[in-house]
Amino acid sequence: MKIRTKARVMDVDDVRRAITRIAHEILERNGGVDALAVVGIQTRGAFLARRIADEIQGIEGVAVPVGILDITLYRDDLQTIADQPVVNESAIPFDIQGKVLILVDDVLYTGRTVRAALDEIIDFGRPKSVQLAVVVDRGHRELPIRADYVGKNVPTSDSETVAVCIAEKDGADEVLIQTVEMS
Repeated sequence: MKIRTKARVMDVDDVRRAITRIAHEILERNGGVDALAVVGIQTRGAFLARRIADEIQGIEGVAVPVGILDITLYRDDLQTIADQPVVNESAIPFDIQGKVLILVDDVLYTGRTVRAALDEIIDFGRPKSVQLAVVVDRGHRELPIRADYVGKNVPTSDSETVAVCIAEKDGADEVLIQTVEMS
C-alpha cells in the first residue's frame, strides 16, 4: 500500500490566513472574548486550537482558556480501530459551565469525530454553546453536523483522504489530498 499525494490545496500561508480569518470570525460572531474558550480535538486540533487562541489574544489582547480532548474512548468505531487503542490526555483546566466553547479539529468529514467530542464535552459540564471550527470541510457527512468556521471547503471522493499537516506535529503546514494505491 502506497500513499500518493494528488494535490496540495493549502500551503503554509493559506493555513496561516485560514487561522487568522477563523479567529476574526469567532470574535465577530461572539462580540469579543467574554465567556469564550477554545478546545482542540487531539492531535492536530489541539495544536490548531492553541494557534486560534493565540491569534485571538493578538487581536483582543486577552488570553482565552484552551483545552484538549482525546475522543478515543468516545468513538463509535472503537472496536474496529485497534485492539489496544492509544488514549491520550483530555485536559480542560477550566469550568465550561456557561462558556461558549469553540471546538477545533483539522478535518470535518463524516461528523463522527465531532459527535464523540460533543459527548465528551458534556461529561465536563454544560457549556452555553459549542461552535465548530475546522481547517478543512471535505463533505461526505454521515451525521447532521456542520462547521461554524471553515478554513477551506475541499470537495473529495470517498477514495481520497485529506491530510492537514501541522508544523508542530508534521514539520510543515500544508493540506494535501492523497490517494492510497494498492501495491
